[in-house]
Amino acid sequence: MGNDLVNIIRRLAPCAGFDPRAAERVEALTPDGSTRRFFRVHARDGTTAVAVLPPPGDAAAMREARAAWKIGRHLAGRDVPVPAPYGFDPGTGLFLCEDLGDRRLHDVLLAAAPGDERIRALYRQVVTELARMQVLAGRGLDPSWCWQGSRYDRALMLERESGYFARALCRDLLGLEVDSTALAAEFETLAAAASGAPAGFFLHRDFQSRNIMVRDGQVFFIDFQAGRFGPLAYDLASLLIDPYAGLDNTLQEALVPVYLDAVNQYIPYDRQQFEAEFLVLALQRNLQILGAFAFLSQQRGKAFFRPYLRPAIAGLQTLLAKPGAAGYPALRHLADQCSRQLKDFYDP
Repeated sequence: MGNDLVNIIRRLAPCAGFDPRAAERVEALTPDGSTRRFFRVHARDGTTAVAVLPPPGDAAAMREARAAWKIGRHLAGRDVPVPAPYGFDPGTGLFLCEDLGDRRLHDVLLAAAPGDERIRALYRQVVTELARMQVLAGRGLDPSWCWQGSRYDRALMLERESGYFARALCRDLLGLEVDSTALAAEFETLAAAASGAPAGFFLHRDFQSRNIMVRDGQVFFIDFQAGRFGPLAYDLASLLIDPYAGLDNTLQEALVPVYLDAVNQYIPYDRQQFEAEFLVLALQRNLQILGAFAFLSQQRGKAFFRPYLRPAIAGLQTLLAKPGAAGYPALRHLADQCSRQLKDFYDP
């Protein structure tokens, strides 16, 4: 693989920041939940880049690779802080981009002391850049670039978020029997409320601390290939309820007005409307997280995700305890069941 990969990279055109023709060797990097392969590329002059390669013979993964290239160029063209896109090989789906190092926002959090003001400053930077990306990159986004559908909509919510939660966590991992009729009705109600938010903005859809790199005090966004049109509040909710980060409520609440101030530099957006949208979209995101963590830990054998199931279910319970979530009693009951079952599952 090493020599073959180097030869593919050397065929790419020269670009500012890295000369693919000078590629000399590659080293494998470890992904999180992705089936894609990641490599650090070393050139003769000491510069480096990152190569991302889909698994061979996978048509869906090839579409994902093309999306990474097309959307990455679009975001870079809007001055969004993403790795500079260097090149793409349509035959293999290899995507070559800037090397941002190995330090993620999650790593910074793990190393920080409680109450470290640098964390607050980084998150303020993140939400400010997020608002800018969502508004500016929503302009000119070509739906044909989006490999899993061009819009975050009700069908996606029911199949790949609430449905994912019910299948992967409740049924497959925990073996729970659920009141499917009552739960399906509440999932429909939730999806109807969430799909009412304006959805003409750029949606990252996995905006969390392990998809944000930190270099020299600046933040950069990665893993944007699932981008599509969607509502504003979803990505902010992803960031604030992120189980990897475990942000305290005080910081979460302090970041919302910072984010909204940034949004309102580009477009007017009603704050009360946003708060109502935030709750239902945070519920949708939390269900997606739980489904994904259950699937990846059980079906893909990725033990890394297991410890985050309990904080994720605790986050869901916190959201469901809010007055605006009073209309979901079946889901609240199921979340309590999951919490008890996960305790027994991990503390037999």
